[in-house]
Amino acid sequence: MPAMVVIGYREDLDEALRRRGVDPFYVVPTAIVSAEKPKFRRVADMENVQEVLRAVLAEPLDELAGVLSVHEMGVFPAACLRRQLGLPGNADARKVLNFRDKRLQKSLLPPDVRHARCRYLPAGTPYEEPAAELGTPFVVKPATGAGAQRTSVVRSPEEYARALKPFSGGSDVEVVAESFVDAPEVYLDGVWQHGTLQWSSLSSNHISPLSAVQGGVLAAHVLDRQRCPDLFAQAETMARRVLGALDAPDCVFHMEAFHRPDGLTFGECAVRLPGALSPRVNQLTYGVDLLGIEIALALGETPEPPYGHRTPDRFHGYLLLRRPRVGTLTQEDFERAFSFDELHYSADPDAPAGPYGRIGEAVVSDTDESRLGHTIDEIARFNETGGVRGSFSLA
Repeated sequence: MPAMVVIGYREDLDEALRRRGVDPFYVVPTAIVSAEKPKFRRVADMENVQEVLRAVLAEPLDELAGVLSVHEMGVFPAACLRRQLGLPGNADARKVLNFRDKRLQKSLLPPDVRHARCRYLPAGTPYEEPAAELGTPFVVKPATGAGAQRTSVVRSPEEYARALKPFSGGSDVEVVAESFVDAPEVYLDGVWQHGTLQWSSLSSNHISPLSAVQGGVLAAHVLDRQRCPDLFAQAETMARRVLGALDAPDCVFHMEAFHRPDGLTFGECAVRLPGALSPRVNQLTYGVDLLGIEIALALGETPEPPYGHRTPDRFHGYLLLRRPRVGTLTQEDFERAFSFDELHYSADPDAPAGPYGRIGEAVVSDTDESRLGHTIDEIARFNETGGVRGSFSLA
């Protein structure tokens, strides 16, 4: 059976690999607890190429067929491993940096792609410099971060000092500051192949990932092209400009943007599978298997469009459920209050929480996309407040 090195772990990809008859070997920061008992080695830092390569070389892998990453932090090591081990897929580590470093990425964008101003914060940079250059508030984040971790909105010298505390303070290219864009977020998941946009799906976040890191329920749903054709056209035009300018390899990509009344402002773009349940809701809505396409590209195959996509008859969305702010909830509480396509929720108070406080997940759908958005807002409020129904709001 051919083997695939996978940097990071996600259950849906593991299932997809096994359906393909591929034996995954995982390089991960923590032990994997799974009924499948997957093979893995732990590393302290998934971005440390030497450590990841040593972990792979130390494992006797027959028929090694490819390598891929499910996390932002693994895309650079994955490219390096492909080159060192003679594996298919993108092996240009320099090109990958265009999609990892936020300052580098924004510096390479065409002038017609509107985006936040971005600068490095070299060690010892005083608050007054980014405040004068970017205005206040501004955003402090890792230059190569992911998932809004260690990201802060800064309005004062005191908040600036707190925002810098999680960082080493010893690097001139570790941290960036960006001008703040006050607008809701949308994201485009898609397939870029042969230098062109082959397929895409536009979704809306119900709150920002930063708000979810700070305690909100992360949720999103697929948008209806028929309801907002101009927004789809803007997002797809932006994707073509961005991926072309950054010389993207054949890939599954995830591009984020801010939806302002006067048009879209680019956020960032990654050459990896979208996170959370985005692959699942895209497959349910369009019949497009992003996991399968990612695996095919890593094996050196050439999946051709149209990938079996269809015009949606139902639109799908997801929520990453967490413990409520007050009280307790059970899966039965959710089921009595709402209808779900899929629902998993742990009431165990000792169950470890995943990213964004996740102890459960839900998929919901509707023939009307706007009604779906309202339902997701209701479920999120129900989750946050421990069972209160009503209009969604988040401070």
